[in-house]
Amino acid sequence: MHPRSTTARFAALVFLLQIAAAAALLLPVRTLVRDQVYASASATADMIRQDLLAIRSEAGDRGLIEAVTLRARDAAGSDAVLLLADPDGRAIAGNLAAWPAGVTLDDRAAHVELRRRGHAAPEAMLIRATRLPGGARLLTGSVVDDERRIVRLLERATLIALALAVAFAALAAWLAARMIVTRLNDTVATLRTVRDGDLSRRVADDSSGDAFAALAMSVNATLDRVQSLVAELTLATDIIAHDLKSPLTRLRSALERAAVTVREPAAQEDVDRALAEGDRLLATVETALRISRAEAGIGREAFVPLDLGDALRELAEMYAPVIEDAGRHIRLAIDDDVTRPAHRELIAQALGNLVDNALKYGVGTITLGLARSADRIHLSVADEGAGIAPEDHHTALRRFGRIDEARGGAGVGLGLSLVAAVARLHDGEVRLEAASPGLRVVIDLPAIS
Repeated sequence: MHPRSTTARFAALVFLLQIAAAAALLLPVRTLVRDQVYASASATADMIRQDLLAIRSEAGDRGLIEAVTLRARDAAGSDAVLLLADPDGRAIAGNLAAWPAGVTLDDRAAHVELRRRGHAAPEAMLIRATRLPGGARLLTGSVVDDERRIVRLLERATLIALALAVAFAALAAWLAARMIVTRLNDTVATLRTVRDGDLSRRVADDSSGDAFAALAMSVNATLDRVQSLVAELTLATDIIAHDLKSPLTRLRSALERAAVTVREPAAQEDVDRALAEGDRLLATVETALRISRAEAGIGREAFVPLDLGDALRELAEMYAPVIEDAGRHIRLAIDDDVTRPAHRELIAQALGNLVDNALKYGVGTITLGLARSADRIHLSVADEGAGIAPEDHHTALRRFGRIDEARGGAGVGLGLSLVAAVARLHDGEVRLEAASPGLRVVIDLPAIS
């Protein structure tokens, strides 16, 4: 699954929403419970402070000292924290030995850890420090060790809950993405099967009525139309083959009979020219029909395991006499023999077209190559001629595309177009490359065992 795919983005959205929902539920609850846990201790500290301030206002400093001393003695078994200190911080009364460092007289609640008299270890406390008239200091508070343990347990439980929320959010995101992929797999598999030539395959019926069902219905309707058009194309090509090839064949037969009977040199020359044009027209019609059928995916049913190395050797053997008569050479550059399903006749014709083009437009040695890289197979035909300019590559591969002004020779522009159509029938593509010197035409095919 690609990180930028819609499925990945949807999964990420589900994950983030799950985490946001968990955080929105857990964090406020944690804050609320923590505040409630400390509220009682804060109320106790404030109540003691208010009582002592009231006693001082009625009985003065001596009454305050007696009250603090009495309460400190009574608080031996409680959680109360009391300290009355002089302006320099020296203890006057209470259960703390001295004014704690770092505690400011801002009359606000603060969390500290201090050791009370009679206790061996420091304790967590919630305290309030107040400056009294005359400079004396009053500290009141309550031990919150138990409350702090509760808060820590709560925080630990919150972290565990958040971790579980992350795990469940990841699971929910994966399941959501998996559900989408599963719903689309049948559609994708159907389209791949149709691409491979089985036009009868359809997406399974889905009565859910959702967007995936609507997509399946649209895909099936489109495939019905494609199958109908391909059937019409097949019928049309058969009709064209019958209506054009048969008259042309009869015309050629008539010209051959005329060539036998004609005696005048000028007439003989005209008949020979007519025969050549008839052959050219027949070849053009046959090539155009093969291109149309290949581009329609017709012919996959004739695929057989084909040794591409043997196919190149047979081609080299067949063309060797013609190439030698032209004073040129043909050589093989087969790195590795490869066998894959292919249409034997169409592959042979495509390679033959490339060799014909190399004979017509190229010079020097013609090289037939076969190589393999990773999961691709590379069939190539190269010559040592002038080649084709990069800006003309697209024109050369287009049906009836001609660049003869640049290369010389005659043709209707179907040779490379047929090669491209045959490559597409085999799920491949055609590349034109500079051979330095010359042109190399490469048929790239996926490696299929």
